[in-house]
Amino acid sequence: MKKVVVVGGGITGLSTLYYLQQLKKKENLDIELVLVEKNEYLGGKIHSVKQHDFIMETGADSIVVRHESVLPLIKDLEIEDQVTYNATGISYIYTDHELHPIPKDTVFGIPTSKESLFSSTLISEEGKLDALKDFSTENTHFTKESSVGEFLEYFLGKELVEKQISPVLSGVYSGKLSELTLASTLPYLLDYKNQYGSIIEGLSQNKEKFQAVSEKKFVSFHDGLSTVINALESKLSDASILKGIETKNIIQTNNSYELSLSNGVTMQADYIVLATPHQVAQELLKTGKLEQDFKKLSNSSLISIYLGFDLPDEQLPADGTGFIVSGNGDVLCNASTWTSRKWAHTSKNRNLLVRLFYKSTNPVYPKLMEMDEEGLVNVALSDIEKSIGIQAKPSAVEVTNWNQLMPNYSLNHSQAIESLNQKISVAYPNIILAGCSYYGVGIGACIQNGKETAKEIVDRLSQR
Repeated sequence: MKKVVVVGGGITGLSTLYYLQQLKKKENLDIELVLVEKNEYLGGKIHSVKQHDFIMETGADSIVVRHESVLPLIKDLEIEDQVTYNATGISYIYTDHELHPIPKDTVFGIPTSKESLFSSTLISEEGKLDALKDFSTENTHFTKESSVGEFLEYFLGKELVEKQISPVLSGVYSGKLSELTLASTLPYLLDYKNQYGSIIEGLSQNKEKFQAVSEKKFVSFHDGLSTVINALESKLSDASILKGIETKNIIQTNNSYELSLSNGVTMQADYIVLATPHQVAQELLKTGKLEQDFKKLSNSSLISIYLGFDLPDEQLPADGTGFIVSGNGDVLCNASTWTSRKWAHTSKNRNLLVRLFYKSTNPVYPKLMEMDEEGLVNVALSDIEKSIGIQAKPSAVEVTNWNQLMPNYSLNHSQAIESLNQKISVAYPNIILAGCSYYGVGIGACIQNGKETAKEIVDRLSQR
């Protein structure tokens, strides 16, 4: 019997174990499955907290529906009847002390027509005219490995990118656009530019595809996003799950491995999946040959603050779902989701629930890191007052600090991953890296990565 140990009980690790269990049953494999998670709960960045009739997500708040891995897993887990979709509405950009609606017919803030471009209250007339060069300027040198920021600025102009596109895209991909590749963000933009001669025209010609996903684009569950984690755990009947136990060390012993755990137990394994943040894998795989590639991977930090109020949700701007901060605002947050408006299930009594985000790219972030919870809540309350004019004492508070746990895909990310995998296959045969540090930050991408990792292990077993 071969033993497979998955280190890390986030969505990638759980998906890996779930699909391994399926393949074990289907192919009658003689394998033992174990998962080791240092926290007392599973889910990693997926964790729902309930307080005073509010549901608050300390990490991700939803799953992108269109990813091919998402709906099949929901069906397999038999939780379709618990699904809820996001409410659609107006998203704003907060700049110069005002909320400006992101124009209709945009994709990540990128106009899909000249009408959309010229309807923006965020961009000056000069900036709008500058963006028209997209229709006349040819692409002579950009590839999918080029910076998405440089690509967009070259064709659409600096003002449109800085004031309207960058706030949206940076919010999604947690990094500076100048340091992110087209391949890791929006690779189809290059295809559109090359095919149609214009990014805007390409989006216009494919508008139906984007409109089709704009309604009910995200999915959660009536009882919170942890529903999918709990369902996965309940389905793992043929696996051992160890919670509250940290993996301290991995030693290679002949053709297998020895894991030292924080409870004093030593565990043998034939295959190991490291579904952990890359810095954890780096610490466990202590060899100088991997250091250079691991150092090319980067993370950022994020403070998430939820505030729930005994106030009706109607006090929010009509049809609004939140805002992103850009430019000369007087608030300190980077973005805010009006959660009770966007996700009706999060507020049982239709009271106001607001979430604010503070990123490590924010100039004030070092000062925020020195504050206690009370200080952070006061900052959030000030931001709420300035942005939507509400003054009240919260009845529910949830503050989460994701310190160095938000992966950023820099320009050399894909090369670093390829090099890491090549070196690990030689230095540590049958140890596999998995998770959002390497293969995509979305939950759908993590589920898919888990499924592919399970298949890779089974393929290796059959080759043996």
